[in-house]
Amino acid sequence: MEPCINQATTLGTPFEADLPAYSRVGWQAIELWMTKLEEFLRTHSIAEARSMLEGEGLRPVAASFQGGLMLSQGAERATHWDHFRRRLDLLADLNVPILVVVPDFVSVPGPDDLARSAASIHEAAELAATKGVRLALEFQKTARFCASLDTTIALIAQSGAPNVGVCFDAFHYYTGPSKFEDLGYLTAENLALVQLSDLSGVPRELASDSDRIFPGDGDLPLGPILDHFGRIGYQGPVSLEVLNPMFWEMPADRVVGIALQAMERTLGDWLTLPESEATEEEG
Repeated sequence: MEPCINQATTLGTPFEADLPAYSRVGWQAIELWMTKLEEFLRTHSIAEARSMLEGEGLRPVAASFQGGLMLSQGAERATHWDHFRRRLDLLADLNVPILVVVPDFVSVPGPDDLARSAASIHEAAELAATKGVRLALEFQKTARFCASLDTTIALIAQSGAPNVGVCFDAFHYYTGPSKFEDLGYLTAENLALVQLSDLSGVPRELASDSDRIFPGDGDLPLGPILDHFGRIGYQGPVSLEVLNPMFWEMPADRVVGIALQAMERTLGDWLTLPESEATEEEG
């Protein structure tokens, strides 16, 4: 499994300052935060973004996140989908293979809502496939539907879209209604992206994104989860996503250096070395 860092972990640092900070401490893969990229593109070109990524030796392996696709209608739907299309063009230009999609179930859904959301997922996946992008549907504990791993997998199956997998966020898994046995529904084929963080001293019912800390520094039993992913053959990115405002106020170099050490310790035997480092060790 390959460690990467979500740019939301350093949300207080602009795009152009993130990249050299990541590179200096040894990160080689990142999960783009779309609003941060779009802010950069207000005054820079996509070619400049691509050049900066290449110059720092960073591969964008995923991007977060897109909402509003599943249930929006009328003018609202048109706005969300136009935004989605523009983002797909950006991801294609940067060769980003995965886009995280979040549920928009803010009220209890009816039967028509479930059918419409499944059809929307299928349509979105077909559009994304034309740009070489796979969608990763993230279950979120605050959603009125698609809050757990099992219902998310069921919704993906109902959509019939082959270009959609699960975004497994450990925070939402442990603080939401998912159960350990739900992991049995995951395979190397339907697990598209893993996001890690930890939690300490906060009741799960009260935990919010701002309570996230680095993996290995808290109480969440991440080891058994990673062991399960390893056993099913998952070899994709494992992204550090810590949406904690405390870290946004700290120097990015300090944050991302500690973050990389935490990820390497947490991944342990499942850590995939960059090809260059693996070759040096073998030599």
